[in-house]
Amino acid sequence: MSTVSVIISTYNKPEWLKKVLWGFQCQTYKDFEVIIADDGSSVETRELLAEMEEKVSYPINHVWQEDDGFQKCRILNKAIQASKTEYIIMTDGDCIPREDFVQVHYINKEPGYFISGGYYMLPMNISKAITLKDIEMQNCFNIQWLKDKGIPKTFKNNKLTARGFISTLFNTFTPTNASWNGHNSSGWKKDILNVNGFDERMQYGGEDREFGERLFNFGVRSKQLRYSAVCVHLDHERGYRTPEAIAKNQVIRKEVRQKKSVWTYYGITK
Repeated sequence: MSTVSVIISTYNKPEWLKKVLWGFQCQTYKDFEVIIADDGSSVETRELLAEMEEKVSYPINHVWQEDDGFQKCRILNKAIQASKTEYIIMTDGDCIPREDFVQVHYINKEPGYFISGGYYMLPMNISKAITLKDIEMQNCFNIQWLKDKGIPKTFKNNKLTARGFISTLFNTFTPTNASWNGHNSSGWKKDILNVNGFDERMQYGGEDREFGERLFNFGVRSKQLRYSAVCVHLDHERGYRTPEAIAKNQVIRKEVRQKKSVWTYYGITK
């Protein structure tokens, strides 16, 4: 029995997902299961997972639903129900985790809290250039290696270079809110069930934040670990982003804030 469930959301990005799964193979903390929350990918993803199951040391559970447009909240709820542990990390199939990713989430978990991690966005040319060997060697987290590939010098580079006291300092003083981020957050399964998971009315645009806002309303606090729990975000287009969906989501989020809602009637329990 694993101690942690890692839920990875994906949709038709097998090339990226392969790199992400290899990132989890390179973790220092090994006692976890992976659940693929697949929002309707075609057969290529299923074939990739069959291939990777032979190569990785952790169990993979492929939770799939028919393609019905952007329905990430629906598949996440199914993946939550499929998890076999008390603690859940959520990330995306385009985010390669640093080798200490699961360990940082696991050792910092605390009753009454969820963890908010960060990401480092990569351009398309570097996203494509990263090989499985680069992930094993952790080159894609090495700022000098990235600079050699053309990454500019910015403050955001501290996400990859900060360690120990410095990362704690940046976590404490960052102006960014410790919200629930779909690419890098974790929490207790009982807390997730207590707010009935994700609101399945919501499509792209703030659906993760709305979930986090209901956790806050329930009394769960957040820990900011964006400089400690680190992943690199591979580039991709966002064809599923529509003004209509974002406007609809904003109305739902406004209602949650005004009513201090905890429960969604459009979540795991219908």
